[in-house]
Amino acid sequence: MYAQLRETAAELAGVLWREHTVYRERGGGVVIRGEHVRRWISLAPTGGKDRALLRAGRILDGGTTAPARTEVVVDLTAPVAELATTCRRMLAEVAAAADGSADPGPSRAGRPGKARKAPKAPKAPKAPKARAARTGRSLHTGAGSWVVLVLVGVAVAAWAYTLFGGPGY
Repeated sequence: MYAQLRETAAELAGVLWREHTVYRERGGGVVIRGEHVRRWISLAPTGGKDRALLRAGRILDGGTTAPARTEVVVDLTAPVAELATTCRRMLAEVAAAADGSADPGPSRAGRPGKARKAPKAPKAPKAPKARAARTGRSLHTGAGSWVVLVLVGVAVAAWAYTLFGGPGY
């Protein structure tokens, strides 16, 4: 799988950027860095045959990489031009997010059947509670627990009697 990812990444990097660096990441994936555009793309195995997780993000000051802004599962058997189109769309989303627009979260592109939900309104902060009050219940062991304990005790006593309480012991 790594060889297939490496080949695809090398072809994809040549199509996307003239200046690029392709290297292996710790998780077994491949990263394409475009230092001149301050962006990176990662291809990682997903566990499925001929499928990879494609992620894109920014390169921060000092050369460190920011967490991925968008991610899509892609088919590695697709033509390189189609993968490049997907990458360009993801890189445009990363650039738009870096320019100060609202954070749209991870991309849902390439995931059929899952519609994007409307963002939820922020919840009002709750006042801290010391402990929820229990109504009509005690914090001590309940009657059902006592019945179980007694039955277990009876079973242990019956076993001990059969083992040690018979004649000749």
